[in-house]
Formats: sequence, C-alpha cells, structure tokens
Amino acid sequence: MSDRDNQRLDRCFERLERDLPRFMAKSLRWLRKPGSRWVRIPAGILLIAGGFLWFLPVLGFWMLPLGIALLAFEIPPIQRPVCRLIIWGERKWRRHKNRPR
Repeated sequence: MSDRDNQRLDRCFERLERDLPRFMAKSLRWLRKPGSRWVRIPAGILLIAGGFLWFLPVLGFWMLPLGIALLAFEIPPIQRPVCRLIIWGERKWRRHKNRPR
C-alpha cells in the first residue's frame, strides 16, 4: 500500500477523534503516534482475541473491529478497508443521530 493510504487512514481517525469524548480522543491520538507502536500491537491482538470470546459478559464482538483498526496502522493491506468501514460507520451514526424522533 502507498503513503496515500496512510494519510487517508490518518484523516479517517482524525475525523473520528472529533466525534469522540475528550478522554477517548486523547487516548486514540496517543495510540496513533509512531512511538506508541509497542502498545498498539499488543492491544490490537488482545482486543481481537477478546472479540472471539463474545459469549462472555464483559468481552464482546465490539472488541474485534477495534483491534483490527489498531492493527491497521501496522498492516498496510487492511488500511483501506478499515478507512472505508470508519466512513461507513460515521455516515450510519450521523443518519441515526439526525433521525426525527
């Protein structure tokens, strides 16, 4: 994948950070830094593993896409699909949020 895909992924995560609460956006911003790689990779792997334990009370399927999103910074072939998924989720969320009650 190209440097363009890296930039696109960064833009997707920047837009996502704007919609998150401050403490979550700050954590995500820190995880996106190149120096946080030593935390991002194990966290992504653990989240994916936790996603496969969806039947347990605290762990759930929600952990799987989050782990994949974290690993997208390290694995170029999944950067484009992750960015598309973030854009799709943003559109769905905005449509849901702006829906008349």
